[in-house]
Amino acid sequence: MNKIFEVPLYPYRRHADQDALSPAHHKVAVIGAGPVGLAAAVDLAQQGVEVVVLDENDKVSFGSRAICFAKRTLEIADRLGLGAPLVDKGVRWSIGKVFFDERKVYDFNLLPEEGHKRPAFINLQQYYIEEYLVKRAREIEAGGAQIALRGGNKVAGITDHGDHVALSIDTPEGQYEITADYVIACDGAASPVRSMLGLDFVGRVFEDNFLIADVIMEADFPTERWFWFDPPFNKGQSALLHKQPDGVWRIDLQLGWDIDKEQEKKPENVTPRLKAMLGDDVEFSLEWVSIYTFQCRRMEKFRHNRVIFAGDSAHQVSPFGARGANSGLQDTDNLAWKLKLVLDGLAPDALLDSYDAERVFGADENILNSSRSTDFITPKSEISRVFRDAVLDLSEHHAFARPLVNSGRLSMPCTYDGSPLNTPDALPLGPARTRPGSPCPDAALGNRFLLDGLGDRFTLLTINTDAPDSLTESGITVTRLALSDQDDVTGALTARYLGDAPAAVYLIRPDQHVAARFRAYDDTAIRAAIRCATGQDIQA
Repeated sequence: MNKIFEVPLYPYRRHADQDALSPAHHKVAVIGAGPVGLAAAVDLAQQGVEVVVLDENDKVSFGSRAICFAKRTLEIADRLGLGAPLVDKGVRWSIGKVFFDERKVYDFNLLPEEGHKRPAFINLQQYYIEEYLVKRAREIEAGGAQIALRGGNKVAGITDHGDHVALSIDTPEGQYEITADYVIACDGAASPVRSMLGLDFVGRVFEDNFLIADVIMEADFPTERWFWFDPPFNKGQSALLHKQPDGVWRIDLQLGWDIDKEQEKKPENVTPRLKAMLGDDVEFSLEWVSIYTFQCRRMEKFRHNRVIFAGDSAHQVSPFGARGANSGLQDTDNLAWKLKLVLDGLAPDALLDSYDAERVFGADENILNSSRSTDFITPKSEISRVFRDAVLDLSEHHAFARPLVNSGRLSMPCTYDGSPLNTPDALPLGPARTRPGSPCPDAALGNRFLLDGLGDRFTLLTINTDAPDSLTESGITVTRLALSDQDDVTGALTARYLGDAPAAVYLIRPDQHVAARFRAYDDTAIRAAIRCATGQDIQA
């Protein structure tokens, strides 16, 4: 058993807030010290926002839980200061294989193009993500950031007073209260905060269950994602295999709906299923076992005045597709810079409504893809199963059928089409993949990469055209990153940002989404785009 589960990383310690005569006040309180809550706290603290993290636990999650972290998440992690350790520890992969019965019907490459700093995916147990985020929080705290991790602090009550939020917190030494300008609820799918506020999910719960087993073994399977439809070792169902660090393998086995979950989790019932898959001669041990039910649901709104929900507390999707933790990190990446501007008085409170608009849009996209995956993996009628099996048979020899196969469309970053922060596209010859609202794709620039140059601030990216080195509008300072054809040694910059246009000017948000793009620098248009991107035009 991995001992990391047993080590308190943020143990309970009595704090001065518990002895205060009146409730201490904090800028932001984050509830939940999972990957999403910790990422939100680190992001805010790096920007100089005082933040406290409250969790009734004091250590990392038990079991691998989320394991597949997408390139976009790794790019966010770079801006949080922990991309390198994640990639160094994780298992890199980009190839997936799909099997029907015992036949491999086809394989795919999730990142066939060159010029990206980070791989398509890494597999890494969630407890490592949490450990590295805690270490990063300690590191920036030592550097002067105001970030406090409080284990053994369970939020027992929450009241939104309009201009602040009051929290009642239970500890081993009794209850105390604090207040905060804003609260970010990252307390998981069963979110107590959501329940305390009388809020709920809308969506679907699918009638199927899957067994997750973290198996320690020596095996010569390649570092790929393998998915089986109707395999001989789990007839009529499906299975998934992933490699993780430390000799741990993730195996998912479909069980069906009418099962006894507690019985199915017992080692004496799990082991025969794994032997049927791996063979009697393979030696293995169980590290962690769980059962999950497919759910595709979300809150109707993620922002409730000064209480804002992120990650699983705001939305749930089925695990196939790696959309849970990855979308949660995109939530915090979207929220933190906006909250910073609002707290600094540089943007109206209404800017936070764009978090709701953009991330609800992203959740709906994830739920749509996840629901389609679930319907394909678990057909609900005999005719649906006949159609699915015919598609799988055709995909072995005919490329046209392969896009119809859905073994879990894997996580992709969301493009915020229709966002109130977008300026209408003014680069008609530009590539569609970098239209306003899009996440910036990386590009190799000799011995450096574009996304590293963009960083976590508002940036004016100019290609083959001139502009001021910096400008300030409505208190927002925008710095220029000037590039030309001479920097584009691989052609990636042209392909991804120019297309058929000879030059371009991009306004990039701190979360590295495109806010606006133009043919050339126009001071009036750029300033208007900055105001738009910071919510100055949003009506409260």
